[in-house]
Amino acid sequence: MTWTIWMAAIVTLITIAALLKRIETRLVLFTSGLVMALLSGAPQVALKAFIANMTNGSLITAICSSLGFAAVIAITRCDVHFVSLMVKPLGKLGLFLLPFCMFIASCVAVAIPSAAGCAAALGPTMIPLMVRAGFKPAIAGAAIIGSIIPSAMSPGSSHNVWVAKIANIDVMTLIVEFAPKILILCGLNILLVTLMIFVFRDYRKPDPNENAEVFEVASDARGELPEKPNILFAIAPILPIVVLLLGATVIPALKMSVAEAMIWGSIYTLLITRSNPEAVTKEFFSGMGKGYANIMGIIIAAGCFAGGLRAAGVIDALIETLKNSREIASYAANFGPFLMGVLTGSGDAAGHAFNQAVTPYAAEFGMRIEPLGIVAALSGALGRMCSPIAGATLVIAGMTRLSPLEISKRMAIPMIINVILLGFIFEL
Repeated sequence: MTWTIWMAAIVTLITIAALLKRIETRLVLFTSGLVMALLSGAPQVALKAFIANMTNGSLITAICSSLGFAAVIAITRCDVHFVSLMVKPLGKLGLFLLPFCMFIASCVAVAIPSAAGCAAALGPTMIPLMVRAGFKPAIAGAAIIGSIIPSAMSPGSSHNVWVAKIANIDVMTLIVEFAPKILILCGLNILLVTLMIFVFRDYRKPDPNENAEVFEVASDARGELPEKPNILFAIAPILPIVVLLLGATVIPALKMSVAEAMIWGSIYTLLITRSNPEAVTKEFFSGMGKGYANIMGIIIAAGCFAGGLRAAGVIDALIETLKNSREIASYAANFGPFLMGVLTGSGDAAGHAFNQAVTPYAAEFGMRIEPLGIVAALSGALGRMCSPIAGATLVIAGMTRLSPLEISKRMAIPMIINVILLGFIFEL
């Protein structure tokens, strides 16, 4: 190995250490990439990767429009009506309440793909509901965190947009192809998290003769659900997703881009809620800006990191190794982002780092870009779901007033089993 590869290995270890210390992810990835490129005598490689991602039209339109629409849904409280509509039918299901809550939360995750956002929206209602039914707060919180896998089917997911771009296919074509396998993983996950009830003895059937202690979570006003959810409001969060799926499958006349669907969804929301057009417009563009800063920012910084690896010769050496062993490539996609997600609490950073450094070269070692990219993204997400320092875990820990470790340890066994089976389900 050349000295630049040894240097890149040292810088990568320092990068992981910095992420573990919760230093700003974008700063760490950008700095590490630029340092590797500078020490390799080719700073332009990292900077060109930075600029290429910064001006990537297909990524910007899909991601920023999705985050703009999400901001409109939040300011009009349509997401709260959607959650209320989904939660209200839940009755006294006993032990089956937890998997049913996970199913409902999985549906919500498609419309609200942010893990922390999903936890904030669902926690104030679902956690007390499950606790009153006899579940301990830790497993109730874990159930919500363990329900975000279907967010991988969101057309606004940055991973879907990136993988579709490098595979040169439409994002909805990618989602339609892999949705059945994502749903299989989701069903398996619900079963595994439910089994943790018995492992940790987290359920006791309530005694009707006892005065059950009222459990309340720490939340803000957004946790208060309307008594009678407005169905037209509740439709708004999923309208663009439904339109995109119909256009990609059974009604070709509805086929449109992600950005177009999000704009139509925002117009519908504005009209049906009769909100102030100025306030909604400002929120839409503010959401777009936050989408660029928070989501595109990670993609841009990860591209710079990948550029540094390329300048140091790491990627060329890695591709040569992978050409001789397809198994190494599948193991790397299966477990690499997972470990990074656990250690750093960021599944996005882990998934994007892999998908920019390795996935574009999938054909060179006998694999398809699409499954390799999706597996890497899901692997990072599974790691984040059992990380005690992930944003969603910290949100739930704050609500339940528990240590994040109490919640994450209930996710560890299901996520480890999921990541082991991931490559088999997606046939890597």
